[in-house]
Parts: sequence; C-alpha cells; structure tokens
Amino acid sequence: MHDLKNKRILVTGASRGIGQAIAIDLAKHGAKVAVLATRLANLEQTCAAIAAAGGESLPLEGDISQASTAQDSVKAVVDAWGGIDGLVANAGITKDNLLLRMTEEQFDQVIDVNLKGTFHFLKAVTKPMMKQRAGSIVFIGSVVAAIGNPGQANYCAAKAGLHGMARSAAIELGGRGITVNVVSPGFIATDMTSELPEAAQDAMKQKIALGRPGSGQDIAGAVRFLQSPDGSYITGQVMLVDGGLSLG
Repeated sequence: MHDLKNKRILVTGASRGIGQAIAIDLAKHGAKVAVLATRLANLEQTCAAIAAAGGESLPLEGDISQASTAQDSVKAVVDAWGGIDGLVANAGITKDNLLLRMTEEQFDQVIDVNLKGTFHFLKAVTKPMMKQRAGSIVFIGSVVAAIGNPGQANYCAAKAGLHGMARSAAIELGGRGITVNVVSPGFIATDMTSELPEAAQDAMKQKIALGRPGSGQDIAGAVRFLQSPDGSYITGQVMLVDGGLSLG
C-alpha cells in the first residue's frame, strides 16, 4: 500500500480540503509530514488527525507568494528531520470573474499564489533534494487547465503553467533522481466547491463519467503513489484524477 515509512514530506495548503486529506493520508502510511497554512491555528485539526493516526507533523505558517516562506519552510523541515524527501505543492486560491470583469489584481493574485508560489517551493526543495540525489515533487493542478472553465481565466492559466513547469523541472532534475509530476483533480467535494450554486454543482456532476464528485481521499491516493517507491519511474507527467470529467 505504498509504504512511506520515515519519508519527510512537506504539504502546502494543508489546513482543509484536498491538502488536509493528502497530509493525513501520507502520515497514515508512515511519512513525517510538515504542513503549511497561512496561520498555524488553521492547522490544529490536521495535526490532531495526524497524531491520532500515530504520525508526526510539523506545523508551519506563511504566505506562499513570498519566496521567503518557501525558503524558511524547507529549512525548518531539514533542521527538524535532517532532510526532505517530498513536496506536495497544493496551496492555491481562486478569484473568479468573467474575463471582461476580471481585474488585473485578480489575475495577478492567482498567478502569484498558484503558479509563482509553487515555483518558490520547487526552487527551495531543489538544493537539498539534489544533495540527497532523490526526491519526489507533486504539484496539485486542475482538470480545468486542460478543458477550461468560464470565469476562471486566471486560475486555468496558473494551473496550465504548472504543467510546463513540471515537465521542464523533470528534465532538469531527473539526473539527480528527483521526479516532478502533476496530479490534476476534477470536481472534488470540498468546502470550496460546496460554495458553488447547487445548479452549477449539478451541471458539473452530469459531465462526470462516473456520475459523482471525487473526494479528497481520491486525490490523496494518487499523490501517495507518486511519493512512494512504486511511482519512482514516473516523471514529467500530468495525472488526471477527474472521474472522466475531461472526456467531455
């Protein structure tokens, strides 16, 4: 079941939803998990669940759009556990608006967090992973990067950017034993998606081949596979975990 015993993995955006599910799942399978959110208080539930599962966590806080947050977080993991084996770059925001109404600020905010923020963490983990000659990096993307979504030009652009960044990084870092991949969820039942109008949720469900939304655990299983030895020969790939939503 993809044993991760003693793996040291950093998960961003781990206070709720998909990130929380990933962090808890990794801990249940033996990993030591550093969890990052904008405020430490937001991580109490995640850390409590990890402890209940017999795991070890390291709570961290910061704004991922700032390079210093990535640098400080990776340093904290290395200082605490002697190295870092995995990164799950999950943190992200939405600032949805129709294209004609979308402000430059709304566009920039989403790019700065979802794309540039992921770049900061990618760069921060590269040096310690290259020293170890091993590491697994997973970006959490989105199916909308491939199919588009009205009102999300900024979000789709940021998530699509992750695809190119992952492929380029995979080529650069592969010689040091580091893998870089993207897991792209479809319509997942989270606090964020529950805020959508019921009509919008129903319309989305009708497009899913499996006829239901996914869960955080569906995404966590894919991430765990890529972080485990079983996924060590996969790199530069985008794994759609969307229940068939992208099939049209």
